[in-house]
Amino acid sequence: MRKKKRRQIFENVEVVDAGAKGKTIGKAPDGRVIFLTNTVPGDIVDVQTTKKRKSYFEGVATNFHTLSDKRVEPVCQHFGVCGGCKWQDMGYEHQLFYKQKEVENNLVRIGHLQLPEVFPILGSKEQYFYRNKMEFSFSDSRWLTLEELQSDIIFDDKNALGFHIPGMWDKILQIEKCHLQADPSNAIRNEIKDFSEKNELTFFNPRNQRGLLRTLMIRTSSTGEIMVMIQFYEDDSDKRELLLNHIKHTFNEITSLQYVINQKQNDTIYDQEIVCFAGRDHIFEEMEGLKFKINAKSFYQTNSNQAYELYKITRDFAGLTKDDLVYDLYTGTGTIAQFVSRDVKKVVGIEAVPEAIMDAKENALRNEIVNADFFVGDMKNVFNEEFIASNGKPDVIITDPPRDGMHKDVVQQILNISPKKIVYVSCNSATQARDLQLMDADYVIKKVQPVDMFPQTHHVENVVLLEKR
Repeated sequence: MRKKKRRQIFENVEVVDAGAKGKTIGKAPDGRVIFLTNTVPGDIVDVQTTKKRKSYFEGVATNFHTLSDKRVEPVCQHFGVCGGCKWQDMGYEHQLFYKQKEVENNLVRIGHLQLPEVFPILGSKEQYFYRNKMEFSFSDSRWLTLEELQSDIIFDDKNALGFHIPGMWDKILQIEKCHLQADPSNAIRNEIKDFSEKNELTFFNPRNQRGLLRTLMIRTSSTGEIMVMIQFYEDDSDKRELLLNHIKHTFNEITSLQYVINQKQNDTIYDQEIVCFAGRDHIFEEMEGLKFKINAKSFYQTNSNQAYELYKITRDFAGLTKDDLVYDLYTGTGTIAQFVSRDVKKVVGIEAVPEAIMDAKENALRNEIVNADFFVGDMKNVFNEEFIASNGKPDVIITDPPRDGMHKDVVQQILNISPKKIVYVSCNSATQARDLQLMDADYVIKKVQPVDMFPQTHHVENVVLLEKR
């Protein structure tokens, strides 16, 4: 018989720091770290452990003796349950402090790198309602909060349209108002739920794989355009058109209304056919006069205004000239490549997603950019000697990889090419530090600029300029 794990109680623990993945940090009496999920640095709390490991505990605060002066009142009614904005109870200036600290610690401790003075993190002017893309899930068995479970009320309304509870793939929290995307996002989502319930449209059950309504995506742009896409599980044309026609006539500001019928086990749409029901099958984003077409499958930075600041920093760090040949690795839809194209002789973008490269080429044509070429393929396979011989040896490389960072073969190829400058844009400073350490013998770090793209969360972008030693 397995021995039941005993949870420990630690009293009067001071929360001293904020760490990776949004967790805060205290110390157990034996000196081991305790990772906490519901505290702010400066709190003094009693902790009940939830996990015990050799070098650390995980736990939750059960009693608060002293509340930190870094605390603020969360604005969202769903805070603490939703899990989407874990730092909403921490003042924004303190969020920025801990994000900057994480970037610097990762570069020094993981990469063992010598840093110049790191520029102060660039905060976001919009601390709420800054996202241009939100995805919500339907469920016929919504998550009940602790308060609801402890009440004497019998809840007949089991439907939900909202977010997954953290760590629970089949539990959806009903969202009344989300503070991440500007209006009319909340109005559209709430109207869709109300109309669907009134007309007895069934909500999805992921365990039993049944129900009409599966997911909802809303995209907005700085130009005022709106895309709505509903993912249906069951193929019922009458009910589908009933809902889509209602959305179309209720929200005439919607630019693009689309749907997909997805009967797979998962919600991903990248291998699905998307049908345009009304309007265009895309919306446009604009930046410095450049127009970028965005369809339902397109990747685009989810904070449009802060993305503009990020790209300006990238361009400024690169110090480009009209004689430069630039490679933009992991180019996505070619946004950065086109953003810098006016300042250089030529820019070459590489991306693994075929649809993204199609968008990049179409956007370049629309923007009358003739000095940008785009190629599709797995970076570690495409970015080889033959490719360099065909497209030229770059003077500057801009790289913006996914969270996992660059494959070691890609790093080695960059070292083989030996460009004058490398600008490394990252959404994960830990993997960025690992990659920079591999290049440390050949390149010196000249500039470091953290950028906050996602207020109220622990996520942070970082831009590093490397120059040949």
